[in-house]
Amino acid sequence: MASVVIIGPAHPLRGGLATFNQRLAKEFIQQGDDCSIYSFSLQYPKFIFPGKTQYTDEPAPENLTIHTVINSINPFNWIKIGNRLKKEKPDIIIVRFWLPLMGPALGTILRRVRKNRHTKIICIADNVIPHEKRPGDKLFTKYFLKSCDAFITMSEKVMSDLRLFQKDKPAKLVSHPLYDNFGEIISKAAARKHLGLPENENIILFFGFIRKYKGLDLLLEAMAVLKNQQQATSNQQLLIAGEFYEDEKPYQEQIAQLGIRDSLILKTDFIPDSEVKYYLCAADAVIQPYKNATQSGVTPLAYHFEKPMVVTNVGGLPALVPDNKVGLVVEPNADAIAAGISRFYELGENYFIPHLRSEKQKYSWTVMTATISQIANDIQK
Repeated sequence: MASVVIIGPAHPLRGGLATFNQRLAKEFIQQGDDCSIYSFSLQYPKFIFPGKTQYTDEPAPENLTIHTVINSINPFNWIKIGNRLKKEKPDIIIVRFWLPLMGPALGTILRRVRKNRHTKIICIADNVIPHEKRPGDKLFTKYFLKSCDAFITMSEKVMSDLRLFQKDKPAKLVSHPLYDNFGEIISKAAARKHLGLPENENIILFFGFIRKYKGLDLLLEAMAVLKNQQQATSNQQLLIAGEFYEDEKPYQEQIAQLGIRDSLILKTDFIPDSEVKYYLCAADAVIQPYKNATQSGVTPLAYHFEKPMVVTNVGGLPALVPDNKVGLVVEPNADAIAAGISRFYELGENYFIPHLRSEKQKYSWTVMTATISQIANDIQK
């Protein structure tokens, strides 16, 4: 039995990172390890947080120990928490890294921990080079990465970015496990009834926070292409489910200019965990029109709920979505995305289901925990 600490967001913070950390902690506990999470008392100052709130109203996950103690902008706090973890001497610390802004806080905490000469520090790197660049990114990233013993990435893109900074430290590539904690698959009819959606329309889903790199503008153009083609897909509905993490106005102006408002179903508030299954199960397919990507937390969701995907040929997406099997891979432009949606409906949803059921077996949480344990065993202290 190992003592494991995960450093990263957790309840009452919301979002994919918190969901991942909590599910990973449960996997360690199920395997007999002692696992807790050190989360943030202050993750982002309000003036830099792009959404409406950082917190969820949902109840805390059961049987998890979450310490809400890290202040991302207070250096005195970093030293205090670092000393606390140094004294606690967990066997393994798993630290999430997704944004250079977190580099000073996390890097300082881990430098204190390293002084105990016992704890093995493994970073799960969601991004090394951020989607949206800011001053200080390289400096903060270098500072953080030097504090880690080893790394796990969930895409080839992040691995290659990591090797620009860290050429020699151990690193393993592990596919993002499936999110299996949002409930079981329900019927499309039941999901649509719950959400008040039309039962017989073609509905594709864009899911998750709305940010520039995710290409919603390309998808809106693609919807206009489909509408203008006057084909069988002209009754196509796009369900946009997720909160704007940038200015909403340009998108609303684009929708008006393209004349596609009647083709859209806008649910642009944060989607709580208890509602996620309804959105996934209501859709015919999930579409990810990203302009650049590392990996996506939406892909494991689609796998779990057995929803085919239309994704763009960028970053780590094509490796996770075998073309013409679990979905379709298209180029990141409006015409190609529109053609991909039409092609999906030509093939039909059932064409992809057997491949999805077969492929999803690769993405288990035990693979992630086993890889962490293996890489920890290889670290010499």
